Amino acid sequence: RPMWRSSPPASIPLVEPARFLSPEFSDYALLDSGEGEKLERLGEVVLRRPDPQALWPRRMDAEAWTGAHLSFVRESDRGGRWEAGPDAPECARGEEPEWEIGWGDARLLVRPTPFKHVGVFPEQAANWKWLTELKGSFEVERPKLLNLFGYSGAASVVAAQAGYEVTHVDASRTSLTWAGENAAKSGLGDRPWRVLLEDAPTFAAREARRGSTYEVVLLDPPRHGRGPTGETWDLSEGLAPLLQSLSGVLSERAAVCLSTYAVGLSPLSLVGALSVLGEGEVEAGELALTEEGPGDGEPRLLPAGFCARF
Repeated sequence: RPMWRSSPPASIPLVEPARFLSPEFSDYALLDSGEGEKLERLGEVVLRRPDPQALWPRRMDAEAWTGAHLSFVRESDRGGRWEAGPDAPECARGEEPEWEIGWGDARLLVRPTPFKHVGVFPEQAANWKWLTELKGSFEVERPKLLNLFGYSGAASVVAAQAGYEVTHVDASRTSLTWAGENAAKSGLGDRPWRVLLEDAPTFAAREARRGSTYEVVLLDPPRHGRGPTGETWDLSEGLAPLLQSLSGVLSERAAVCLSTYAVGLSPLSLVGALSVLGEGEVEAGELALTEEGPGDGEPRLLPAGFCARF
C-alpha cells in the first residue's frame, strides 16, 4: 500500500493517497448515490440523506429513492428534519426514532439527528478493523487507548471488546451518555472505560504534563466545536498544538489515527501535521464506502473523509 516514511521530514514529501475501504458490515449497505444524496440501509431501515460528494447520476430508479423509510429534509444551513415514509418500520417513526445495528460483537444505537448524522459513521469500520488487528502488535496485554472527540463511542466499544484499556473523552454530556448506552448494549457493563467530559486539547496537554502514556490515540475532530466550560475549537488553529501535546503522551511503540470529514484539508495536510509525532510510518488517504447498487465493472466508491495513520 502507498506509504510514507519519515524521521521527520524537512519538507512534506509527495504522497499517493491510500484508500481505506469499509470492510464487511452486514448491518450497513450503501444502496445508491448521486445528485448530491445517498441511499443507505442501516439495519432494517433505509435512509435518504444529502452527501455533497455524490456528484454523479443515480443508478437506481426514482421509486427506490422515494421509497426510503426516512428522508432528510434540509431546512437551513444549520440542519433540517427527518420525514418517515409510509412503509417505515415502527422504530423509524415518531419524534425520536431509534434502533440498533451491529458490527461484530458491538451493538450501536442509531439516532437520526437534525444535523443529518445518525450516531454511527459506517466508513469508520475501516479504522475499527485496523484497531482490532493492531492490538496484538504491542508488548503489553492491555494497551492503553485514548479516544479524543469520542462522540457516541463506536470506536471505544470496539477497542474495549478487543482488549484495550480505553479512555474516552468528549465535550458533550449527551454524547457521553450515548457512548455509555452503546457500551451497555454491547455487553461491556456500565463502566467499561475511563470516561471524561473534557475539552480535548486541555486534557491532552494535562496528560503530557503528568507523564501519562498511551499505545494508541484516536482523534476525529470537527471543524468547529465548543468545550464543556466554553472553550472554543477551530481545527485550523487547534490541530497542530493538539498533536504537539499528543507527541508527549505516546509510548515507545505507539499508533495514532487521525480522521477528518468536510474540513477542507487533504491527506497531504494530515501527513504534514502528523510529522510532529516524530520518526515513524504514515499512511494517508481517503475513507470510502463501496456502493452496492446495480452497475457493471468496478464498484462505485463514495468518498467519506480523509484519514492518516501514524
